[in-house]
Amino acid sequence: MEKTVLVVDDDQDIVRLITESLKFEQFKAIPTYSGKEALSVLKENKVNFIVLDIMMPEIDGLEVCRIIRSEYNIPILLLSARNKDMDKIIGLEIGADDYMTKPFSVQELCSRIKAHFRKVDRLYKEWSGLSQEKVMNTQALSSPLVLNENTFEAFLNNQKLELSTKEFQILSYLKNHSNNVLTREQIYESVWGDEYGELNTVTVHIKNIRKKIGQFDFIKTIWGIGYKYVEGSE
Repeated sequence: MEKTVLVVDDDQDIVRLITESLKFEQFKAIPTYSGKEALSVLKENKVNFIVLDIMMPEIDGLEVCRIIRSEYNIPILLLSARNKDMDKIIGLEIGADDYMTKPFSVQELCSRIKAHFRKVDRLYKEWSGLSQEKVMNTQALSSPLVLNENTFEAFLNNQKLELSTKEFQILSYLKNHSNNVLTREQIYESVWGDEYGELNTVTVHIKNIRKKIGQFDFIKTIWGIGYKYVEGSE
């Protein structure tokens, strides 16, 4: 099935470059030139991925990201001309899944998008032969945290958690490797599926997950190494 990518940037040359590259890679690309236009397009189209510029007039990309994340669970990759760690952290904390700094390689951008879809497709295939109802019932008997890998939904004590796609994938990867110490490199490779990006992205996403699961201290930091998912006392 053709995947649709929404491209949002007030620079028409950048939008054209990205959309042409995505079409060459067999994606359907929808060009938009403002946050307002992008939000309108989302209401009328099924979108699978969003490339969103931060520095835009009227409504900037961070605000657009907040609005999108409050209504949709669509992966978002932020673009910014500002190479500041704080911008990246803010973007990831409000729900973005990835971040690239301008000037950027359009080949790298396309690689990241393709890696995302490969990972999602692989997860679906891994679980397609299993009875998800049986898996969820088994989880529910032994854990307050239940993950539905088919729908990318998470439930904590029967209450739905609002997780971004990447947050869900990280939590799923950790939970499926319970009691194993996983490095940030392992988590990044498993979830993002490529050699690009910054490992601090993993740290910020785990910080977000911890906020959302609250008092349940499932994710342990193993200083100098990585993280471990643990339920109950060790």
